[in-house]
Amino acid sequence: MVDVTVRADLALRGVRVAAPVVRSKGAGPTDDGHVVVDGVAMALPLAADSPWSIVDGLLFHDEDPVDGLGMVAAVDRPAFYDLATAEGVPYEQLARLHGSTVLATTVVQTCIRYGVDTRCRFCAIEESLAAGSTTRVKTPAQLAEVAEAAVRLDGITQLVMTSGTSAAADRGARYLARCAGAVHEAVPHLPIQVQCEPPADPFTVFRDLRDNGVTAIGIHIEALDQAVRERWTPGKAEVSIAEYEHAWQEAVRVFGWNRVSTYVLVGLGEDPDELVAGCARLVDMGVYPFVVPFRPIEGTLAVAEGATAPSPDVLVDVTGRVASLLQAAGMSGADQGAGCAACGACSALSVVGG
Repeated sequence: MVDVTVRADLALRGVRVAAPVVRSKGAGPTDDGHVVVDGVAMALPLAADSPWSIVDGLLFHDEDPVDGLGMVAAVDRPAFYDLATAEGVPYEQLARLHGSTVLATTVVQTCIRYGVDTRCRFCAIEESLAAGSTTRVKTPAQLAEVAEAAVRLDGITQLVMTSGTSAAADRGARYLARCAGAVHEAVPHLPIQVQCEPPADPFTVFRDLRDNGVTAIGIHIEALDQAVRERWTPGKAEVSIAEYEHAWQEAVRVFGWNRVSTYVLVGLGEDPDELVAGCARLVDMGVYPFVVPFRPIEGTLAVAEGATAPSPDVLVDVTGRVASLLQAAGMSGADQGAGCAACGACSALSVVGG
């Protein structure tokens, strides 16, 4: 089993490997290649100066192999990447492989918060669109087509659907419901997680999502301290923490205990003790705090401003304490059914019982 200190160092310092499956310049705080280490899917920065490397099925630190691990390898390019829609849109531009068995898509690749003064400083949602690696809007029919192929050809076991925030009262959730409904009709056994900001009428919107086949939901706040939110997510910070709490509670009513999650980023300047205390409150609500290290990625304001990742010691400490909270509550990421916590590739929680 991978040691948590090794996992944390890999997350922050990256690895040297040729990775056929890479996610770059998109929504959220990760920009990685996908590997499997001793059966654990990991999304790791690809860094030419990292002391870690993967060679011939082994993980090395400098020149020394790490003992006690099973097979270590980059995730293979999936077969569905070689297909395209009848209109000629490559499937790879519509959805991407995450980890080894997770399909992920950003259904709308623009966000009302992407202005310089309102943008989440770790997010590059529109950079992948500008680079031509994705499309602005994925249709329900396109996503159903890709999901069916990915399940059939590559053994995909879950789907994650996120979106840039819209100006509508539902903040884009209704369109997510339409997309989920189309996928659910095509592959009814495929668990689906959607991710959105708190909508104006959360119970009604969440029930619509559930009725369209959604298994779980991520309502991502990233920081639990309002001052940190105003610094790092200035647009989203206009939605109060109280509104997020209400949305989480309503989501638990609709989807159930441990079927709701939220990203919590380590390294944005939040006091570690206060961050863990906030995670304890989330666990008490039945919400899974998916603890992930902040890493500045290409195309973000964070890189332009010279922001740096947290220390491995802080990441190990916070991850271990949050894992203990989850274990005491009987909450497992795998039990989410679908989503970031169920995948686990971006966090060290999966190697410490979270």
